Amino acid sequence: MTDAMPLNSSRPSFANLRVGDTLAALKLPPVSRLTLALYCGASGDHNPIHVDTDFAHNAGMPDVIAHGMLSMAWLARLLTDWVPQQAIREYNVRFATMTSVGEAITCIGEVIEKLETNGERRVRLLLKVANADGQIKLIGDAVVALA
Repeated sequence: MTDAMPLNSSRPSFANLRVGDTLAALKLPPVSRLTLALYCGASGDHNPIHVDTDFAHNAGMPDVIAHGMLSMAWLARLLTDWVPQQAIREYNVRFATMTSVGEAITCIGEVIEKLETNGERRVRLLLKVANADGQIKLIGDAVVALA
């Protein structure tokens, strides 16, 4: 990230953005068992590794782990807090490491490119999900259309 000022939640404009500008970070409370249980119901992903401590222990884990798709959803929320959903043209992620119960997660984004495609002005963003220690949980990019 650069020393550029974080962008606020007002609608961004292509003309006012610079490469290196950052989105206002999305800071989430520590991951809780309740959050994981609710996400199981919302997503339909009932894999016991996310909610059953005994199952996690038997699998060699110290505790249950958060759904990777939950981190992806939080990162998408960072985007939709910044632009309307219909402005998103691409959204790609790569899962880096597991997220544990109790970890506080922060989602961040940085403008890395300004471009024009078929007459539409767009920006490419580098996106990251990290814990309080800076350990990257998920990394990705997105392309959004801007007026």
